[in-house]
Amino acid sequence: MANYAFFTESTIDCYPDLIEEMGCTVLPLTFILDGKEYKNYPDNREMSVEEFYENLRSGKMCTTSQLSVSDIYAALEPAVKEGKEVFYLAFSSGLSGTCQSAMLAAAELKEKYPGSVIEVVDSLQASMGEGLIAYYVSRKLKNGESVSQVAQWVRENALSFAAWFTVDDLMFLKRGGRLSGGLAIAGTILGIKPVLHVDNEGHLVNMAKVRGRKASINALIDKYKETAIDKENNIVFLSHGNCLEEALMIAEGCKEAGAPEVRIGTIGPVIGAHSGYKTLALFFLTDNQR
Repeated sequence: MANYAFFTESTIDCYPDLIEEMGCTVLPLTFILDGKEYKNYPDNREMSVEEFYENLRSGKMCTTSQLSVSDIYAALEPAVKEGKEVFYLAFSSGLSGTCQSAMLAAAELKEKYPGSVIEVVDSLQASMGEGLIAYYVSRKLKNGESVSQVAQWVRENALSFAAWFTVDDLMFLKRGGRLSGGLAIAGTILGIKPVLHVDNEGHLVNMAKVRGRKASINALIDKYKETAIDKENNIVFLSHGNCLEEALMIAEGCKEAGAPEVRIGTIGPVIGAHSGYKTLALFFLTDNQR
């Protein structure tokens, strides 16, 4: 039995079979809809993604809540107590305080259990970008690399994971403070679709504006064609806000450009509350620093 435990968060937006393949424990964040709290479990046991996005389409507002220090401490302590080395991959510190909570929990655990190995690593990613890093982490841990070695690898290579997004409804970006109200309204009227990128600090930034949904889809495929390295071995992760047909179009474009495999997942409520329905997000390795 492996003497390590791998933890991450539901913001990886990975489906249960992939999580089982990676051998990680996923801690669910919370979303609040109509005044009721739900846990964002990967199997969507408390609310299906279809129901969640229908609520967004009907105009209902959703807020989210990060993991607390006590949440993370309670999840990690049994593994630490057993003497296992712990790897914790956190949601981007540029988008949430969960990474800081994990670091505080790790510090408390190390004080209680001297000599324990607990590595908290900032993914600088969201959705299946975080999931793609988790995929590489799981492969390295299963291949016998130590928790500390893998943590160092992620810290050195996190900026080589490209992340490109497009959204359909600009008003969600406006609510999140990433677009002014005037620009959101004007863009909606003109059919402008933003192409967004995750920067070096893990923030979501607007990189380009194109007119029309098809153009934004093609823009994501072009980013893969232009910047992906070693395409024959570069697995692609792709997440979507309940728009599978368009996600499959992007997947086909990446495969035609050489991608050996495209893993597709649905953007869960915690990320979807801020990105909106019909968001598309593409993740892969690049030799360019973000």
